[in-house]
Amino acid sequence: MTQPEVARPGTTGDASGKPRLSGRLGVGSIVFMVIAAAAPLTVIGGNVPLAIGSGNGAGAPVGFVLAALVLLVFSIGFVTMTPHVKDAGAFYSYVTKGLGGRLGMGTAYVALVAYTAIQVGMYGYFGWAIGDLVTHYGGPAIPWWVFALGGVVVVGLLGYRHIELSSKVLGVALVLEIAIVVALDAAIFAKGGANGITGTSFTPDAIGSGPLGIAVLFALTGFIGFEATAVFRDEARDPERTIPRATYLAVGIIGVFYALSCWAIIEGVGASQANAVATTALSNGGNMLLDSAGTYLGTVLRDIMQVLLCTSVFACVLSFHNVIARYQFALAAQGSFPAALGRVHPVQGSPAASSLAQSTTALVFVVVFALVGLDPLVGVFGSMAGVSTVGMVLLMLLTSVAVFAFFQRDPQARRGRVMTTVVAPIAAVVGLVASLWLVISNFTLVTGGSVGVSVFLALIPVVALVAGVLIGASRAGRSGSTPAAAR
Repeated sequence: MTQPEVARPGTTGDASGKPRLSGRLGVGSIVFMVIAAAAPLTVIGGNVPLAIGSGNGAGAPVGFVLAALVLLVFSIGFVTMTPHVKDAGAFYSYVTKGLGGRLGMGTAYVALVAYTAIQVGMYGYFGWAIGDLVTHYGGPAIPWWVFALGGVVVVGLLGYRHIELSSKVLGVALVLEIAIVVALDAAIFAKGGANGITGTSFTPDAIGSGPLGIAVLFALTGFIGFEATAVFRDEARDPERTIPRATYLAVGIIGVFYALSCWAIIEGVGASQANAVATTALSNGGNMLLDSAGTYLGTVLRDIMQVLLCTSVFACVLSFHNVIARYQFALAAQGSFPAALGRVHPVQGSPAASSLAQSTTALVFVVVFALVGLDPLVGVFGSMAGVSTVGMVLLMLLTSVAVFAFFQRDPQARRGRVMTTVVAPIAAVVGLVASLWLVISNFTLVTGGSVGVSVFLALIPVVALVAGVLIGASRAGRSGSTPAAAR
């Protein structure tokens, strides 16, 4: 198969005159951005202790394994349908192709809400992490929102430029944060942990020692953004090869990294003490990851890890910013959002207007949360991560149904591939319904709020879905035909 011609940065349209982004991103670059969005160091430092302390203790690594398996099964249908989806836009493009424009529009609104929520939540985490770093070195206690606003400015500047600059920034940050965690994992296993490497985490007793569902829940939140591989379709070197490979690699690498690191942290403190250590750290505002780094790597590398925790959060925010900007760009290019958001910068070859719009949105949310006086971790990060988790599971569920529907309608596209076009999508639906139930039934643990507040937050993605469907129907009714975004 010959390499397709790739437009240079700055190209503003394809043969039909439709605005398109361009670039030469390879598998590695896309995987870097997707894994950076997962913020692996942040997950190991935040989600892992929660999965251990609130979930099934020493058996928590199995929760990450199960989450990875569900997402790998989902990815089979997702990747199989990729050659038939020519528009960048990830979930909403797939749902539009498989279930029609109205549900596609609803999916787009859910995606925008989910990604915006997690991005704003990460700004809260970023502000807290930088503030904690400053006070750790004897600096003054500065409000979290000051650092968050600074982050909005820097992310906005990088997002305005061509995607390859963001890719390089994310790549450097990602290599450093993964390297420090791998060093910690290696040190723990080399020194034999607290009581020797036992493998207790994978025994039936450990797996059933507490609510496994909570471990799966916090594992799922750590995978948010993995499907962004498809968002960069127009900027990929060879989309039909690059996107599938990047998707499988991203899920596989993230899943192995999370499960292995979770296991290492447990062995580091001792399987029998893991639950108590995690619970104590969570209750006293401690950090299980940094404490383990201090024990096994020493003070210097522990301090370096704390700095990399801040860069990890920043990389995550930058990656989500790029994804949201491209969602808005794709919607505008199809006539569903204001045309200005669908313009390509003539020099940078980036969705500059959409990027600026997203920076403005983030700025408004940070200012509002600061004025309200919300705590950056529980009030901002916790609540926004909850909204995003519900939204992302809902998006994957809709996409799996769309994949199944698409191939059932088109036997020629199916071509006898029963496992990838029928079995995998159905299995993904079953797994995702179970995952959604786990998220909803344990939602207060994610948001840190009351039942009433948690119900309100959980309904936001559902409301976005309904609103998008109604808007899609209204647009189709006014035009007298189905618009491009709704076909």
